[in-house]
Amino acid sequence: MYTALRLQRGLRRELRRGEAEITVVTPDPYMTYQPFLPEAAAGSISPRHVVVPLRRVLPDCRVIVGEVRSVRHAERLATVTTLAAEDGAPTERLPYDELVLAPGSVARTLPVPGLADHGIGFKTVEEAIGLRNHVLEQLDIASSTRDPALRDAALTFVFVGGGYAGVEALGELEDMARHATRYYHNVGPEDLKWILVEASGRILPEVGEDLGRYTVTELRRRNVQVLLETRLESCADRVAVLSDGQRFPTRTVVWTAGVKPHPLLAATDLPRTGRGRLKCTPELAIEGHAHAWAAGDAAAVPDVTAAPETTAVTATAAPGSPGASRPECAPNAQHALRQAKVLGDNIVHSLRGEPLETYAHKYVGSVASLGLHKGVAHVYGHKVKGYPAWVMHRAYHLSRVPTVNRKARVLAEWILAGLFKREVVSLGSLEHPRAEFELAAGGKPPYDPKGST
Repeated sequence: MYTALRLQRGLRRELRRGEAEITVVTPDPYMTYQPFLPEAAAGSISPRHVVVPLRRVLPDCRVIVGEVRSVRHAERLATVTTLAAEDGAPTERLPYDELVLAPGSVARTLPVPGLADHGIGFKTVEEAIGLRNHVLEQLDIASSTRDPALRDAALTFVFVGGGYAGVEALGELEDMARHATRYYHNVGPEDLKWILVEASGRILPEVGEDLGRYTVTELRRRNVQVLLETRLESCADRVAVLSDGQRFPTRTVVWTAGVKPHPLLAATDLPRTGRGRLKCTPELAIEGHAHAWAAGDAAAVPDVTAAPETTAVTATAAPGSPGASRPECAPNAQHALRQAKVLGDNIVHSLRGEPLETYAHKYVGSVASLGLHKGVAHVYGHKVKGYPAWVMHRAYHLSRVPTVNRKARVLAEWILAGLFKREVVSLGSLEHPRAEFELAAGGKPPYDPKGST
């Protein structure tokens, strides 16, 4: 979206009307601002304010809602499946002159028994709202059942992965659930069991070792079990089995154990690194292929601000090229948003035959929320904890969320949330809106309420 927005502005200024057309192919007609997903799951922000409608912010672009199935850059051709397709058959072949590949990443899963059946992801706004409804539904189940085993499983929440997504989601949802228990006569905060499973020896590596240890202490103070150097071996039959031998009957397993490049990259004829990302130059062009560009999580962009020895992950640039032996930019939003702007400008420079810009941005730090009024931040070498870090987290992301419209709406919701009590309503029926009508019409509901997650 940011690349298209930059191109849209650049073409308005520098190209004649009708000289170029920008086509955006996307599975969803909106961009999700993922750092706000934990707050959306906790009810601090409305879901519709976490997303940015593409047709509104890209009025000069052609937006196609669909999925790219393959890209043959040698032929300048992309195959796209749109919403009008039947049985997944490709319906459109898009020729192009310039290609920008920015599909991002998808959840990196492992062959854990039961994960596909019972696991819950946390990368989309739909998953965030579904998880919120699910957690509140578990409180309803625990409050209404007389089966102690079912009650214990309903009140046990297992999060796998100690990065940003896992820690922030757990922190926000733990806050929400603890607040919600005041409305249940037979469920108290002490009945809730929250478990964070991390395979490495630390959590939140982005904020540094000291703040990572502080985060562990803070979570444990809130009765969250933080299990380091531990893996999820199985979650079949609604029992989380860990590598240290512990077993937790649970109805909630949230998987946030990392990401991997989008599978689309494997369906192209463009070069990739050993980790599956596109090989790029510091100018964000794909190595060895003219008129092909990439940015974001899918792109291995050499970090020209870092010394080669600062990281073991190196870009596989050709010997003697500007990016040879350089470490790669981290696959995070801080780099992706800035890369998009340089990429948009470079495409215009390329069309005009002008020199290209080199992407250079030194990582300035990280901020993370641990729930309402709690957070950690490591910015410009300074370590901040607690309430000040939480304020910095909100201020930073409010400044980065796209469009003035979204900034104003998010700020208004934060102000209202400070004046009134938190909403704890579950709208789980939104996931199956036709169930009641189908049952009334004599059909079968599309899901089994007793077996639903």
